[in-house]
Amino acid sequence: MPASPSENTLRIALTGGPGGGKTTAADLLRREFSDRVALVPETATMLFTGGFPRVVEPEAVRATQTAIYHVQRHLEEVQAARFPGQILLCDRGTADGAAYWPGGPAGFFEALGSTLEDELARYHHVIFFETAAVGGHSIASGNPARIESEAAAVALDGALRALWQQHPRFHFVPHGPSFLAKITTGLHTLTEILAGARNHRDEHSP
Repeated sequence: MPASPSENTLRIALTGGPGGGKTTAADLLRREFSDRVALVPETATMLFTGGFPRVVEPEAVRATQTAIYHVQRHLEEVQAARFPGQILLCDRGTADGAAYWPGGPAGFFEALGSTLEDELARYHHVIFFETAAVGGHSIASGNPARIESEAAAVALDGALRALWQQHPRFHFVPHGPSFLAKITTGLHTLTEILAGARNHRDEHSP
């Protein structure tokens, strides 16, 4: 079973429905805190833009989400090894696949020999960016891996939130009229998390 992240590999999951701005936020947050934070890029986008097929058949979707899950776990370990002592800012987390799994989340965790509790325990904090589709806005972007409609984005947002809000340190960044204000809220949230992590380590330093 996945172990809780250690003090030296503090992990923050950025998640939310398609069109929430989390990938943009992840890059900006990484730039702002480049001395303390290492980015774990979104696995699904890497796979799909690298030639991994987008599929709709249930068994094919299950195979796809299984692949994403395992690559995500190993990619996090790669970045932890490359940037020892830095905080991992993960563009999505390993529990995300449960929202895409045909038949519901229980089948996802059973197939992977895990539980929601185990996957949530991989991350110290979760920052959830609500999709702009909940406000009736287009989620069209230059990302060729994004194929969801606004309605699908809203449904996925709800399914993802139902999973991640069970984390004890869940931070919700709502959709609003200003994307800049939304990103600023995310930046403020991460600033507070980093300050808390630094204080905790200072208190426990010899």
